[in-house]
Amino acid sequence: MRRTERYPIGPENSLWNIYRTVSFWKVVKNFIVIQVARFTPFLPLKNWMYRTFLHMKVGKHTAFALMVVPDVMFPEKITVGENSIIGYNTTILAHEYLIEEYRLGEVQIGDRVMIGANTTILPGVKIGDGAVVAAGSVVHKDVAPGTVVGGNPLRVIRTKS
Repeated sequence: MRRTERYPIGPENSLWNIYRTVSFWKVVKNFIVIQVARFTPFLPLKNWMYRTFLHMKVGKHTAFALMVVPDVMFPEKITVGENSIIGYNTTILAHEYLIEEYRLGEVQIGDRVMIGANTTILPGVKIGDGAVVAAGSVVHKDVAPGTVVGGNPLRVIRTKS
């Protein structure tokens, strides 16, 4: 089960009430930083932008490929360990807006983790050290350290020997 906090809202759907849950100006600033970082080929600059402006926790030598999209509303809930790779066009979400509630959850990605291209990581999950997530996967549950997973729904392909 994902670790998310639930916040009931209504009577309109929660996304209609977005700026009651997060500052409009925070979203604007985060959007601009994320769009610049998506196209920045300089990894140290990209990591600096994430740490400085989005308050993400990003480890040394971690590489975010082109077009990666961290959560635009709550990026500070994302932690990525050292020497990890986040593949092309991956989305990392720390929120989900539903009809009657919204949910927030920390995303923790360990050290030496490889996330394949076009992966979606949902809020409230932990990906352990040395794990590998195949391209195109939807990470909707925790991934144990050293495990290779893939698909939608996410399945274990191989475990650490």
